[in-house]
Amino acid sequence: MAKIDSAFFNLGYLDRLSYLDTPVHRLDPRSKLITSLIFIFVIVSFHKYEISMLLPFMLFPVSIASLGEIPFAYLAKKIMIVAPFAVMVGIFNPVFDRGILMHIGDTGISGGWISFISIMLRFILTISAVFILISTTGFTGVCLALERMKVPKIFAVQLLFLYRYIFVLIEEVHSMMAARALRSFNGRGMGHKVAGGIIGHLLLRTIDRARRIHLAMHCRGFEGDIHIMRAMKFRPADALFIVAWSSAFLCFRFYDIPGIIGKVTGGMFR
Repeated sequence: MAKIDSAFFNLGYLDRLSYLDTPVHRLDPRSKLITSLIFIFVIVSFHKYEISMLLPFMLFPVSIASLGEIPFAYLAKKIMIVAPFAVMVGIFNPVFDRGILMHIGDTGISGGWISFISIMLRFILTISAVFILISTTGFTGVCLALERMKVPKIFAVQLLFLYRYIFVLIEEVHSMMAARALRSFNGRGMGHKVAGGIIGHLLLRTIDRARRIHLAMHCRGFEGDIHIMRAMKFRPADALFIVAWSSAFLCFRFYDIPGIIGKVTGGMFR
C-alpha cells in the first residue's frame, strides 16, 4: 500500500512542478513541444554504433532542467523506473553482434556492447526530455499544444483523459488495498488466489467511476475543449527558443564536437 501511495504522489509531484514560475515555464507550450520533438528526432537519427556524438546533446536536458528548477534526483529516479525496458531492448546485442569495432588498450569492444551503450544513452536523452517537457509544461499544456498544432482534437482530449485516468485508477486501487488489509487477519485474503477477484472488482469500480466522472463533466459544461490557466501566446522569445536549440541540435548532428574538442586540446598540450 505504501508503494501505491508513493506512485500516486510521484505522479502528482510531476504535475506540481509544472506550476513553477521560471523562464522555461513561461515559454509557450508549443515552443517546448516542437523543440523536444526535434531533439528526439535528431537523437534517433544516429546510427546504432554512435556514442561520442550523442554526448553534446546532454546540454539540452541539463540546461532546461536547471533553468526550470527541476530536481535532478527526481529525474534520475523516474528514468531508473523505466530503464529496464531499454535494457531489455539492447541486452542481447552483445550476444548476436560480436564483431570487434574498437580497442581500449588490449581489450576489444564488440559492436554489440557499443550498440547497447548507444541505446541506453539515447534512452536517457529522450526520456529525460519527455519528463522535463511535462514537468515544465504540464500534461494539460502538452495536450493543448497538440490541439493548437492541428493534431485531431479527439486525439489530444483522449490523451489527456488517459493521463488523468491514471490518478483515478490509482485511487481505486488504493481504496481496495486498504479495504483488503483491514479485513484480513493472520495473512488470510492476502495471497495470489484472490488477485483475480480483485482485478475484476477493480474493473467494475473504475467503469462505474468513469461513468460518474463523465456525468459530472457534462453537468459542468465540458464540451471537449482543453483549458489551462496560463494563456498561450507565441512570442518572439518562443521562436528564438526553437531556432536556437534547433540550430544547436543540427550542429551537434553534423559536426563531431567531441572530436573537434579532442583535436584542439590535443594540439594545445603537445
